[in-house]
Amino acid sequence: MSFRVLIIGLGPIGASVAKQIVARKGFQLVGAVDIDPQKVGRGVADVIGLDRALRVKVTGDISKTIKSVKPHVAVLCTSSSLKSVVGQFEEVLKHRVPIVTTTEEAAYPSRVNRRLAARLDAAARKAKVAVLGTGVNPGFTMDALPIALTAVCERVDSIEVLRVQDARIRRLPFQQKIGAGLTREQFEHRVAGGTVRHVGFTESIQMIADALSWKLDRVTDEIEPKMASADVASDRLSVRAGQVCGLIQRGTGYVAGVPRIRLRLEAYLGAPESYESVLIEGSPRIHSRIDGGVHGDIATASMAVNSIPAVLAAQPGFRTMRDMRLPSFHGGT
Repeated sequence: MSFRVLIIGLGPIGASVAKQIVARKGFQLVGAVDIDPQKVGRGVADVIGLDRALRVKVTGDISKTIKSVKPHVAVLCTSSSLKSVVGQFEEVLKHRVPIVTTTEEAAYPSRVNRRLAARLDAAARKAKVAVLGTGVNPGFTMDALPIALTAVCERVDSIEVLRVQDARIRRLPFQQKIGAGLTREQFEHRVAGGTVRHVGFTESIQMIADALSWKLDRVTDEIEPKMASADVASDRLSVRAGQVCGLIQRGTGYVAGVPRIRLRLEAYLGAPESYESVLIEGSPRIHSRIDGGVHGDIATASMAVNSIPAVLAAQPGFRTMRDMRLPSFHGGT
């Protein structure tokens, strides 16, 4: 059986998902929707840069496209903000189509998004389908992975996750999201406005705390610039010495006044190495490290695609990586 997939949002991540759907066994790309008038009406192959034609064109209407192509599942890759995409979710759910989304705030809705999450959970249950927010971070490296590692512990005292990324290999929107190329003053202004930051620390910390039955007192999320000591460049962006080349972001979850969960992301152009590290203080003490790191763009698209079979088999409602069947690479049949 091939899963019939509709892609909503053909930015860099949506395009990567579409390419995987086309290339991998067990999946069929049947439709694509985007709000960009420069994309609507064009062939999907042209928009995502494939060297072969597909019989799929980009449309601008979710409902009409669902009625026309009858997908088994929709993969929604349009925004980090749950509030900004709730209408898109509801439009899909009206047609009883399950959803996998890379919307970071949907990975594990925080307190400020609880009402929206409840609204979408009710809509998904009414439609008798599941909705899953996933990705690499949040969705795997800073939450699902450390949670899984605690399964062999008889006691957990604290969890520390460190993610170091050389942003030169990442997509341009990611490089811009971490402030590369800005002055320190511009960086601080955009941090204050919420446009420079990694979205997902609060969600990941809450997911870990709930999994371990820890009641959080508070969560902090702090961001500082990483300044370039020498000129550095990616294929898409050049940064001069003295400019911002990325960010260092720290998230901390406190339980009874004690910092029990610490997340740290260092993402900048020119990082000497990339890696993922999880340190669990407890019994036994566990230190896991992935040398070379997990490529964020590839992994985000892969998590979405590999979660399709799981979301189709899931109980109706708003789901998270905590209550889903463990996803794995799906090689088709």
